[in-house]
Parts: sequence; C-alpha cells; structure tokens
Amino acid sequence: MAHTPGLISIIIPVLHEAGAINAAIDRLRGLRQENSLEIIVVDGDPAGSTLQAINDDGVVAVASEPGRARQMNLGAEHARGEVLLFLHVDTLLPQQALTGIADALADTRFVAGAFTLAFNTKRSIFRITEKYVALRTRLTRVPFGDQAIFMRKAYFQAIGGYREMPLMEDIELMRRIRKRGDAIFLLPEKVLTSPRRYEREGILYCTFRNWTLQVCYLAGVAPERLVKWYR
Repeated sequence: MAHTPGLISIIIPVLHEAGAINAAIDRLRGLRQENSLEIIVVDGDPAGSTLQAINDDGVVAVASEPGRARQMNLGAEHARGEVLLFLHVDTLLPQQALTGIADALADTRFVAGAFTLAFNTKRSIFRITEKYVALRTRLTRVPFGDQAIFMRKAYFQAIGGYREMPLMEDIELMRRIRKRGDAIFLLPEKVLTSPRRYEREGILYCTFRNWTLQVCYLAGVAPERLVKWYR
C-alpha cells in the first residue's frame, strides 16, 4: 500500500483488551495533531473481541492470527502513513508525540526512534527501573517495544519488518538496525506505560525475570524456549 506523506500510522497489537481499547483510542485522538494520524488496531483474538468493542468508526480494524510480531507486520501492511508507530495499548504518549516523531525523522541520518520510558504510577520503586532502562538504552541504543518504537514505513518494509518470533521481536529488530549501521533517535520525552503486569506478578519477580530473559536471549537462547518462562 502506497503511503501518504506526513501521515503517522499508529499500530496497536491487542489480545483480549476490550476493556482498555476505547480509552487508548480516545487518548490518541486527544493528542496535539500538527501531523495527521491513522489508528490501526490489530486483534490477535480469533473471536475479534477487542475489535467488536471499538466505538470509533475511524479506526482501521484488522483481524489477525495471534502473535505480536505477526500482528504488527499485518498492521504495517494496512498502514497508509509515511511513518509507523508501534504502540502498546497500555502506553500513553506525550501530548507532543507526533511532532517529536516528525522532527526526529526529518533528520535523514535517523531511520527509527523511540521515547524514554516511565511508569504510570507514583510508587518510588519504579523510578529505579526507569533509571535502569534509561541507562541501558543510552548504552546499547536499543530501545524496547514499550518505548513506542517508530520508523519510516519504506525503511520498515526494506528490512523485512519484525521477525515473527514469540518473544524479543522488538529487541531483534532494533539490534538488526544497529548491525546495519543505521541510527536510532532516542527522544527525551517520556511515554507512560502501565505497571499492571509488575503489580500482578510482583515487582521484584517480574524485574528479575525480564533481566534474565534478556541476558539469555543475548546469549543465544531461542525465543521459543524463553517464551515458556515469560508466560
């Protein structure tokens, strides 16, 4: 599909998020829109439960087989935007997000980018995790999916999109970009992501598990094995 210059396509992969999807769409509609946006929701539920809950007729609703990488690739195929933004349903963008993305990619040295991570909670223990993520991202120049990754659609297509794997698809894509010698822009503006999984499973357990999975993946353990630990 040909892209529309200046349009940013926001792709949201979902699974059983009927209770959260309309609030997420409303937040996106409330962004300051100096740049136009397109919202694409890709549902990995065969029953389409999240798509059926959407109240906004302007949203592009796409049914998919489950798997976040597969869903994001399918969303990109349907996108009309010149720029793709991959967004978790429980992540809040800053008000000036669209302008920040456009400004970052106006510099042709950069092919992709992401935001700085923050958690949508006042609990001080999460500030430690934020500092760790900020340091890790600065050192590696490899942002993760919950940092709202964005890139030009033409570039995304040229490098083959996300590799369809059950886990770590965001890390794999960013590392692949880095290995090509291409530059990733790290915006200082923060996205607010929900701590719901940390709070449900336990902050220390969840943090330790995530660190362990990242180390194992970088050491060469297959994502197909790691996903069993993650779930």
